[in-house]
Amino acid sequence: MCSFLHRDGIVVLGINRAHAKNAISKNLIKMLSKAVDALKSDKKVRTIIVRSEVPGVFCAGADLKERVKMHSSEVGPFVSKIRAVVNDIANLPVPTIAAIDGLALGGGLELALACDVRVAASCAKMGLVETKLAIIPGAGGTQRLPRAIGMSLAKELIFSARVLDGQEAKAIGLISHVLEQNKEGDAAYRKALDLAREFLPQGPVAMRVAKLAINQGMEVDLVTGLAIEEACYAQTIPTKDRLEGLLAFKEKRPPRYKGE
Repeated sequence: MCSFLHRDGIVVLGINRAHAKNAISKNLIKMLSKAVDALKSDKKVRTIIVRSEVPGVFCAGADLKERVKMHSSEVGPFVSKIRAVVNDIANLPVPTIAAIDGLALGGGLELALACDVRVAASCAKMGLVETKLAIIPGAGGTQRLPRAIGMSLAKELIFSARVLDGQEAKAIGLISHVLEQNKEGDAAYRKALDLAREFLPQGPVAMRVAKLAINQGMEVDLVTGLAIEEACYAQTIPTKDRLEGLLAFKEKRPPRYKGE
């Protein structure tokens, strides 16, 4: 249902709940939570790709068949658990990439919004459709979508429950790259791997503090943000990797970073 594959610092977090289009169930959230907890503290992890192992689907959102059986008193706490796991993904210390090769609706798009970079196939379908069900996005969608594409457009999409394809999502800045789908149905995943490999040679400490500086800085005024940048930069100064970078430049060779 949820697995991860480790390749030279690139971790692929794969979701596979084929019979339910990867819909978010209690069990899936439990497994995602466990996987994310394991990744948080793994110093060998350099970049994480979140993808689906089910063709044509990223994640269809909440498992409505399960939800309809829940007592109303259970719904709030369960949505809080989903929100907490999505927040944990957003707060992972290394770069994260969502590879959207198919349907990403409701909580599925919220999961993708928690990632640093989103790439999608042109045939993928994305939208926060919760208002159709007389509810609102509950796993960060009302907050992360306007931060990604601007308030007015985010309101329009949430109010209309509109579903976009990959080209439309790229045009409004919801995703960074759009690809024509291939025969294997994994064009977005392959692009995500290319990006991850592009991230890989950089200094691991620098990558972590760069993400921290950007994430924290986006929530404050510019003066405070610049102070955050200064504090984050200071963390790189005493590292062995910084000295290795300078030495590699001097010796005209690729640096060999160790994350120290």
